[in-house]
Amino acid sequence: MAKTLVIVESPTKSKTIEKFLGKNYTVKASMGHLRDLPKSTLGVTFLPDEEHANEFEPKYINIRGKGDLIKSLKAEAKKADKVLLATDPDREGEAISWHLAFILGIDPTSACRIEFHEITAAAVKDAIKHPRCIDMDMVDAQQARRILDRIVGYQLSPLLWRKIRKGLSAGRVQSVATKIVADRDREIEDFVPVEYWTLRAKLRESSKAPLFEAEAVKYKGKKLELHTEAEARAAEEALSKADYIVSDAVKKERKRHPVPPFTTSSMQQEANKKLNFSAKKTMMLAQQLYEGVSLGKTSVGLITYMRTDSVRLAEVAISEIRDYIKQNFGSEFCPAKENHYSTKKNAQDAHEAIRPTSVMRTPAEMQEYLTGDQLKLYTLIWNRVVASQMTDAVYDVTTLAIDAADYQLRATGSVLKFPGFLQLHSKYDDKEKDAKVPYIEPGTKIVLYKLMPAEQHFTEPPAHFTEATLIKELEEKGIGRPSTFAPTIVTLLTRGYVVKEAKKLLVTELGIMTVDMLTEYFKGLINIGFTAQMEEKLDEVAEKKHTKDEVLSEFYGPFKKDLDHAGVVIPIVEIPLEVSDVPCDKCNDGTMMVIREGRFGKFLACPNFPKCRNTKPILHPIGVKCPKCGADILERKSKTGKVFYGCEKYPECDYTTWDKPLNEECPDCGAMMVEHVERNGSKRKFCSNPECSKARPVYASKTAAAKTTEANTTATKKTTAAKKTTAKKTTATKTAAKKTTAAKKTTAKKTTTTKKGSNE
Repeated sequence: MAKTLVIVESPTKSKTIEKFLGKNYTVKASMGHLRDLPKSTLGVTFLPDEEHANEFEPKYINIRGKGDLIKSLKAEAKKADKVLLATDPDREGEAISWHLAFILGIDPTSACRIEFHEITAAAVKDAIKHPRCIDMDMVDAQQARRILDRIVGYQLSPLLWRKIRKGLSAGRVQSVATKIVADRDREIEDFVPVEYWTLRAKLRESSKAPLFEAEAVKYKGKKLELHTEAEARAAEEALSKADYIVSDAVKKERKRHPVPPFTTSSMQQEANKKLNFSAKKTMMLAQQLYEGVSLGKTSVGLITYMRTDSVRLAEVAISEIRDYIKQNFGSEFCPAKENHYSTKKNAQDAHEAIRPTSVMRTPAEMQEYLTGDQLKLYTLIWNRVVASQMTDAVYDVTTLAIDAADYQLRATGSVLKFPGFLQLHSKYDDKEKDAKVPYIEPGTKIVLYKLMPAEQHFTEPPAHFTEATLIKELEEKGIGRPSTFAPTIVTLLTRGYVVKEAKKLLVTELGIMTVDMLTEYFKGLINIGFTAQMEEKLDEVAEKKHTKDEVLSEFYGPFKKDLDHAGVVIPIVEIPLEVSDVPCDKCNDGTMMVIREGRFGKFLACPNFPKCRNTKPILHPIGVKCPKCGADILERKSKTGKVFYGCEKYPECDYTTWDKPLNEECPDCGAMMVEHVERNGSKRKFCSNPECSKARPVYASKTAAAKTTEANTTATKKTTAAKKTTAKKTTATKTAAKKTTAAKKTTAKKTTTTKKGSNE
């Protein structure tokens, strides 16, 4: 029987797939790329002449450290009758297969490439039956992107090193992403709030009828705008004396549609909002779910390929989901026709949306096989795809227009009539709450129960970007691809262009300085429209609409001109250093440490670097005393940049807490109150005493668990002592009754065993 070698990218995937195939198949992992451009040089040769037609020739080398793996794969390939390249089903995977074919001496035009979008036995076996040649258009699209990013990174970054500081980097996507964050922060900084007031009234149809609220929205037929307190008081005075009559009433049914299944982007956004996962963590967990999870005797991939911008589902999957809905929710929750969603204009649509490989593997059934975080993400994906194929939620909506003197008020209420996909409400996001407003016939005079005090408001600036909203912005503007969103954000944080505070992404001084310089001298590159257009052209290389060299030539000419000009005219930027009042305790010569900025924000460093490498965190006293020793409590940061609070006398005093201590005493027990920030950013106060009724629930549960453990320990000790006493008595009895029959001994053993079992 012929022997076949199947090469995938990761060892986890290889172990899962090997279990699906027979003894005639060997599955090995390439561990990602085996060849790439060299790190030490540009690695791209320009051939701009008539003979080569402006070709850009990459110089690939085997990646350092992969030599033993390459030898091993070559040896396995020699032993095999056939080699199948089963790398990921995207451009990056296609390029890895092409590099593997080169290393192993395989003809790329032969049927050597297989692909599957889910790691299940059926999908893998079907792929093996339908091998194809390597798609060189996809390979060229990947090469064009790689060369383009290499040119920008390796030719523009050294300019930043010379003009600003070493260690900086510029990139086609990362620099535009930094500019987007910087522009938002400037917009917030420049925002001027505008005062406005609102008026609401509590009304009812008659003295005993239910109350409902209405808001003043019009004055003399035009939109009501109250800019000052005086205007609000005048309106308040008029409304307090007016008669209220219903001028219009509308009652209608409104449907709320389920949202599409996840793409990479929407999964990252939702996981960040609901689970507080970073984009990087979400992709790591999704990779684990895709590559395979051990379900006892077998392993299987639980979700389809996680790098996709399509919302399309396979017909087989839709059929299975619809059957599940009918069986578990009822036929009324399954629409007569399948729900289909339109994919965005610039989506590649090569893969399905992210979905469970089988909806029958419910989160409840998978719980014992997954880690806590894996289960959270799997549940999010499972709920999203099941809800996407359920019926609409139906609301009864009532809207009343109410005239009062020269003003008009509006009351709107909605009541859930049929839950539809919101039947998954406990696991799904339902932003709407029932607000009942009765239907009252036009012309009916109604009763003013209470005019609420006028409320002052101020217009608010746009919110700072979070990982979720930045990914959404990048996707909407066509910048980057599903596979690049998470690495881009990691780069911004690593380079110190952006810092994360709670969930907010804030641009740093370094980020602003870099963006401003690049925007001034590389207007074409640091441009949202240009970057989005370039993404489209790279897509078109895969579609045979452009060649790799056409796209690169069109870009490189203007870029090289700007680069040469900038190298001459840009002055060296001196970053002003802020001197602190903290002396360097290593130099010990009176040198004051300076404030520098790194990945996790500002820190203190010795100005004599590299001679002295002393660094310290910047400590921020919060004005609260330590409950253990009375010293100041400081705001600190963990190694990952997360804020916590600790005593200034650490390590002598070990008081630390994630929740911010407050200068407030608990009204019940007198202990210090703390402020806890919820995942949605809201703040709540709790007592720091875990035994207090006002303690945060997690504290109380931990204390209860500790008490239970202590009680169990005490009970165990008592039981053990009782067993020992019983054992002594039993021994004495046995000594006195040596002539006990064997049958009685057997019975005694059984009884002892039963007693031990009940005690345990």
